[in-house]
Amino acid sequence: MKVFRSLSDIPAGFGPTVVAIGNFDGVHRGHRAIIGNVRACAQRLGAKSVALTFDPHPVRVLRPEQAPRLITPLPQRLELLAATGLDATVVIPFTEEFSKLSARDFAEQVLSRALHAIEVHEGDNFRFGHNATAGTPELIELGRGLGFRVEAHTAIHIRRLTVSSSEIRRRVAAGDMATARALLGRPYSIHSTQARGRGIGTRLTVPTINLAAYSELVPADGVYITQLHVGSTESAPNGQLFNGVTNAGVRPTFGEPSYAIETYLLNFREIDLTPETPLELCFLKRLRGEKKFATPEELKAQIMKDVSKAQRYFRLLK
Repeated sequence: MKVFRSLSDIPAGFGPTVVAIGNFDGVHRGHRAIIGNVRACAQRLGAKSVALTFDPHPVRVLRPEQAPRLITPLPQRLELLAATGLDATVVIPFTEEFSKLSARDFAEQVLSRALHAIEVHEGDNFRFGHNATAGTPELIELGRGLGFRVEAHTAIHIRRLTVSSSEIRRRVAAGDMATARALLGRPYSIHSTQARGRGIGTRLTVPTINLAAYSELVPADGVYITQLHVGSTESAPNGQLFNGVTNAGVRPTFGEPSYAIETYLLNFREIDLTPETPLELCFLKRLRGEKKFATPEELKAQIMKDVSKAQRYFRLLK
């Protein structure tokens, strides 16, 4: 998949295109349904299939105090979009200046002139133009004059829930990993590296690993059954995979002052890590909330119970 980081990166004559517009945070099952339609239409029309997205998230520019923590930061979003089979993704740098573009200018300059769109697909709640004054009806009308057709897609529902990025964020924040997984179509995961100051750049010889500080969406404090991809990701599985039990929180028994994500590896073997070794931690199931124990011995006994439950979980997967 080609990635264009601005409109000026798009070569002259690129197209014609069938375009999906959206933030695509999470690249969830609803997003992939739209992209599937885009790819099918592009193939039928002899066009290129393109996703048009924005970075940073528009709310971070327009209302930073209300900005959500992302399900998938841009590198992971692009990786997931590439896995759908799209021909290209255009990432528009979202700035205050860009936000002032009128609906007509957006349609003319972006969809028609830069992308040579012949079809545009979007969710039926899509808003665009200065102050988000335009929606699907306005885009359809603009498309008539500019030569592209518009298809608005209604949201899909799973477990009587609307599949949306905001619903997935709520589920992850509540520790409901089963529902988050159902809406995403894969386990929720975070991408990071090993925390510094823990033997980084050396050989990992103990069965625990701490992730570096992570500023985007994290699950509710608690203990989880997880899988850790080392030197790989779930969508590019060339590396090592470990089953684990992860504590996400402040570790109250020891009075830790800051948030940490620490994983105990069940099928541990020595591995080499560098500061750049990519780690992807997939959250499969929440075992319990975080709890303060009276003594380290009580904590150790509970950890052994957590490990036993996780081992049983993975045995049932075989």
